[in-house]
Amino acid sequence: MLPMKEAVLAPGVLLRAVQTKKFKNSLLSVSFLEPLTQEHGALNALLPKVLRRGTRRCPDLTALSAALDDLYGGGMEPVLRKKGEVQCVGFWATALDDAFVPGGTPILEEAAALLGQLVLEPAGEAGAFLPAYVDSERENLIRKIRSQVNDKLQYSLSRLRTEMCRGEAYGLDKLGREEEAAAITGEALYARYQALLETDPVCFYYCGSADFDRVEAAFRKAFASLPQKARRPIPQTQVVEEPAGPVRRFQDAMDVTQGKLILGFRTGGGFRSKEEIARGLLFNAVYGGTTNSKLFLHVREKLSLCYFASSSLAQNKGLLQVYSGVEFANFHRAEEEILAQLTACQQGQITADELESARRSVISSLRTTLDAQGRLEEYWLNRFVSGTRFQPEELAQTVEKVTLDQVVQTACRVRLDSVYTLRGKEG
Repeated sequence: MLPMKEAVLAPGVLLRAVQTKKFKNSLLSVSFLEPLTQEHGALNALLPKVLRRGTRRCPDLTALSAALDDLYGGGMEPVLRKKGEVQCVGFWATALDDAFVPGGTPILEEAAALLGQLVLEPAGEAGAFLPAYVDSERENLIRKIRSQVNDKLQYSLSRLRTEMCRGEAYGLDKLGREEEAAAITGEALYARYQALLETDPVCFYYCGSADFDRVEAAFRKAFASLPQKARRPIPQTQVVEEPAGPVRRFQDAMDVTQGKLILGFRTGGGFRSKEEIARGLLFNAVYGGTTNSKLFLHVREKLSLCYFASSSLAQNKGLLQVYSGVEFANFHRAEEEILAQLTACQQGQITADELESARRSVISSLRTTLDAQGRLEEYWLNRFVSGTRFQPEELAQTVEKVTLDQVVQTACRVRLDSVYTLRGKEG
C-alpha cells in the first residue's frame, strides 16, 4: 500500500501526496472543480489550453519548452475531465524524480514553481490574455468539438448521455457546445479565469520520492498568490435513482457500415461509499465489464450478435451504459439478449467461476493502479470529487468480501432508461 498524506493548504484547497520510489518521474497536478454548466463549459475547456501557451517569464511555447528541458525532459499538459457532473480543469506536470537526478540536485521545487507560474502568471499584460493565444486555441477547441463525430462509438455514447440526461448537467459535454465556444471573447475568458481562481475547490497532487513536508512547502510557495477567499463546496452530482417513465428510444442515421447500440440504465442510486463501489464494480465485471463477462461470452462469442459488447459504470452519477457494435439487422435481437443477461444476473444465475473470475479482474485492476502514476492520480482525483479517502488496496480488500447475494442485490436495482441506435442511411 503506497502511503498517502494530505494537508489543507487553505479553505477549500487540499494537497494529497503519495510517497514512493517506484517511478523515475515525479507527477504533480492541480485540478479546479467546477459545476458542469452549459454557460461555462466551453470557457472552462478553453482556459487551460490558453494558459499552456506561456507565462510571463516564458511567454511562448519555445521558452516554456526550454524551461521544461531544465527539468530533465519534464512535461506540462492541460487536463480537462468530467467526473459525474463536475468539470475538472487543470494541469499534469512531470519531471525527473529527485532520486534519479544526476548529482542529487533537487528539482521538485522548480517543477512546482513552473506549474504555479503556468496557472497564476499567464502570458500577456495584467488583466488580459494575449489575443492571439485566445483566437488560436478557440479555433482548436471548435475543431475538436466538431471532430467528436468521427469516433462513432464515443459519439454514440455521448448522444445517449445527452438524450437520457436532458435537463441534467450530466448530459452536457465537457468541451461545451460549438455555439458557446465560437462566442468566447478574451474578456469573457479572463473573467472566467478569475472566478475559477477565487471560488473553485482545488486539489493539488504529488507522486514521487520527496517527503511530505518538502512537498507541502513547495506547493505553498508556488501557489502563494492563489486568492485566499472562501471557496464553494465540492460540486455535487444529481443522482436520479429510477427512470422517469417508459423506456425512451433515440436514433441517428449516418453513412456507417456498423451500427451502434447503446443502452442506458439507472442503478437506483450513486456509488459513493467503499462498499457500494465494490459491489458496483463486481456486478459490472460479471455483467459486461471484462472479457469473461456475460455480455462478452454469451452475446458476442456464443451468439455472434455483436462485434463487441461491454458495460461501464459511472459511479458518481449512478448510471450503467452497455455499448455494442451491431449489424443493422441484429439490433432487436441483440437488445433482447443484452437484457436477458441482466435478468440472469438479477435472478442469481451467476456461477462460482463467473463470480471469482470477475473478482480477480477487479482486484487486479485496482492493484495495478499502484503501478501507473496517471491512473493513481486519476484515482485520487475521484476520491477528492466524492469526498472520500480510502486507498486502492482498501477497495480491493472490500471487493474480496462481496458476496453473490450482494451482487444480485446490486443487479436488481438496475432499470433500463434509454436506448440509442446509430444506423446506416437508407438508400
